[in-house]
Order: sequence, then structure tokens, then C-alpha cells
Amino acid sequence: MTTLFDSFKVGDLVLKNRLVMAPLTRMRSTQPGNVPNKLNAEYYAQRAGAGLIVAEATQISQQGQGYPGTPGIHSPEQVAGWKLVTEAVHRAGGVIFLQLWHVGRISHSSHQPGRQAPVAPSAIRPSGKAFTADWQMADFETPRALELKEISSLLADYVTAAKNAKLAGFDGVEIHGANGYLLDQFLQTGSNQRTDKYGGSIENRTRLLLEVVDAATAIWGKARVGVRLSPHGTFNDMSDSDPVALFSYVLGELGKRGVGYVHLIEPRSSNAGAGDGNIEGAPDNSKIFRGIFKGTLISAGGYTPETAKQAVASGAADAVAFGRLFISNPDLPRRIQSGAELNRYDRNTFYGGDAKGYTDYPALG
Repeated sequence: MTTLFDSFKVGDLVLKNRLVMAPLTRMRSTQPGNVPNKLNAEYYAQRAGAGLIVAEATQISQQGQGYPGTPGIHSPEQVAGWKLVTEAVHRAGGVIFLQLWHVGRISHSSHQPGRQAPVAPSAIRPSGKAFTADWQMADFETPRALELKEISSLLADYVTAAKNAKLAGFDGVEIHGANGYLLDQFLQTGSNQRTDKYGGSIENRTRLLLEVVDAATAIWGKARVGVRLSPHGTFNDMSDSDPVALFSYVLGELGKRGVGYVHLIEPRSSNAGAGDGNIEGAPDNSKIFRGIFKGTLISAGGYTPETAKQAVASGAADAVAFGRLFISNPDLPRRIQSGAELNRYDRNTFYGGDAKGYTDYPALG
């Protein structure tokens, strides 16, 4: 029987266990410039006991930013900052991928070059509140629909980010296609009403995601590229008219491309860090889609140590990603394996701040 503590392979990488540290937005980069720093390096190195760390969502361009204090991967200073992180993680024996991120309409003009409107597949304003550049909350603004001629420069930003991630010493990249951000906005009918080759049919709505994946694999090789998806997710005002058909097609295409893994978020945790507790009666993505994607599947969302063990033992997932529990337990794999008590997390320190609630959670011993 497979356990959480058996090694497994992602392409040519052998990972020491099946516990994945999920990408976690913490808003602690150095300002100005959104540059990773020594504190970030300490935080990630503390958690190098994970089989795989997926670093926090990282904007591919200034246009891609939607929250204050989040790091980028589009300037030389940011690349140098991330080198501090990857070197610290590697010294501690860890493996770390960078998640490439463009938030699309989930931004605010205060983050945008020239205070322009955020961009999206279509000019549809999401419900809810945006984080402004000065850490205030404001209503989301109506985004500007990307023109067809702008897509090539958007793809170029992903290419630059993927190359910069390699320069920064990462072991691979994860394409953020989940949680209502730009690539997810292109996928789903609730946010994509385009009539060109990036809208309408499932094949057209999937086109941009697959172009980004193909661009990343050209740089990294298919084994070092993962993709995160959130079928049935409602975070950031997302919806689709036929999510099973849509994501069945997406997963089939990713399988054909032989990506290193797919990171699938369970909709029971669609609040995506905005609150605790699971949504009762939500669809089970692992059951729905496991038979479609034959490659490595990482499952995330609302797991406990016991349900994670069951998911891996049953074959529902090859590995399980934890978020909040990795925040408060830097040595989470060791604690789960030994049956030790888990530290409680403090939601008040999740976003922004300093070492408190970041690097000061105790490890065993």
C-alpha cells in the first residue's frame, strides 16, 4: 500500500515524500520592487522537508499583480532575491517549483502601469473586493478586454518569467490556471465571452492555457512543468456552463503533453484561503477527473493528515498538498509521520507583516 512517506517521481525528479507545500500568498516581499528577501529564504528553507515546495504565486509582469507585497519574477532584482530562496531550500535538501501568475481582472488600477484598468478576457467585473496597492479594500473595477494583438506579448511575459525562474535556480515551474485568475478566466464561460479564437468553444477557451504550457515546456522540458486547476471552484466569482466537459478536455490535453503533474484543487475549499471550513456537498474532483489524466496528480483542498493518507493509499491522488498546516508547522511531514501534535495557525498573520506568524512557528525538538 502506498503511503504519504513513500518517494515518488515527477519526471526525472525523485521526491522524498508525497507531502506537497501548496503555493501560499504571504505578501512579505521587499518594497519597492516586490523583491524576495532573506526572511522569505528562511521561511521556505524551514519547510524543505516537503517532498515538493510550490512557491507562492508570483506575478510574471507588473500588469499581472493584484495584491500588495507579492513577489515578481520579471526584474533582475527579483531573480536575485529568489536565488536566496532556492539556494536556502537546496541547502536544506528541498525541491522547489515557482508558480507563474497573472491575476487578470482580480487586480486594481493602483497596481497597474500608468494606473490603467486591469485586463481580462472580457470586460466583466467580478463581484467582491480588490486589494489596492496601499493595502486597502475597494470594489473590483471593470477590466479591459485584452485585444487579440496583445496575446503575443502576454505569452512573451510568461516566457520571460519561465526563463527567469530557471536563472533563479528553481527546479521547475507551476502554471497557475486556477482560482479565478487570468488563465482560469479564459477557461470559463462566466468570465470569457470572447468571439475570437480565444473564446466560444472549449477548444478556443483552453487555447491560451495550452500555449502557456507549451511555451514553458519548451524552456523547462515537460517533466519540470506542472499545472494548477480548480474545476468547480467559485472563488473570485468564477463559473462555467459545463465544468466537467471543460476540465475533461483540459486534462486530456495536458495528458497528451506529458506535463510533470497536475495540481487539482478540490472545490470543498473554494474559499482559497479566505476562511476556514469545507463546503459541504461539493463535487469530488479526484473522483470525477482521476481517470482522465493518467500522469502524476497532486490533490489539494481541505485535507487532514488522515484523509491525505487515505487519498494516497486509495490511489485517488499521487500526492497531497497542504497549505495552512504548512504555515504553522514548518516540519509538517515529520509531525504527521510521528503522530505529533500540530501547531495551530494564526489567520491574523497570514498576509503581510514580518517574522511573526511566518518564521517563528516552532519545529519539534
